[in-house]
Amino acid sequence: MEEVVTLQLEAPLALVTLNRPKSLNALNSEVYRQLIAILRRVEGMDDIKAVILTGAGDKAFAAGADIAQMVHEDSMAARRLSGLCHEAAGLLENMRQVTIAAVNGYALGGGCELTLACDIRIAAEQARFALPEVTLGIIPGGGGTQRLARLIGAGRAKEMIFTGDQIDAQEAWRIGLVNHVVPKEDLLETCRTLGKKIASRASYAVYLAKTAINSSQEIDLKNGAQREMDLMGLAFATHDKQEGMEAFLARRPPEFQDF
Repeated sequence: MEEVVTLQLEAPLALVTLNRPKSLNALNSEVYRQLIAILRRVEGMDDIKAVILTGAGDKAFAAGADIAQMVHEDSMAARRLSGLCHEAAGLLENMRQVTIAAVNGYALGGGCELTLACDIRIAAEQARFALPEVTLGIIPGGGGTQRLARLIGAGRAKEMIFTGDQIDAQEAWRIGLVNHVVPKEDLLETCRTLGKKIASRASYAVYLAKTAINSSQEIDLKNGAQREMDLMGLAFATHDKQEGMEAFLARRPPEFQDF
């Protein structure tokens, strides 16, 4: 079987690469299946604290769905493909590791949707983003209509989705779609540096914070605050809370154990 998604372990980091450079890393059922399998595998690795997702080659993170596959599909097949994309995106969004999208080029359609599911997005200067599905007579099917509006606001999301137009990295940064824009040659090192910084923190506390933030997207402020209080209580029951505070008072680096 062709390895269309690769995994490189660099504890405390994992580098996951969409690996179809000749087709600009176009996404099809097999890509999603392999991505899902790799993310599930990584989620069980205690020594991995952050996952960097990127695309192979010089041009694209992922230039959308594989239209050669989609053109002959019916409604049920399309829904199955959408389900695979949602499953992969759900893992990126909810796995206990922090996920960082290293956007090295075109992130279109499903590629853009995968970046939206990551916790943090860092773009190379030549990166471009779009949800162009309406130009093909369909709509985004991997979470684009949901996550983009939550990230940049409904008005901007509607403009991107209704026109299908591409935006460049600087515009993506201006509207809050990406966290940072860096020279392409610095992209992976920037992601690694950020990933290692996050990995040096108390990983269970980072996961609790991630859970609290993700929960806030689905519930009202009152219930979100209650959820935060509950998770704060969990944090105070951990070894790392005691170690972190004692290290602070003793003016020494903490030695977190992730529980």
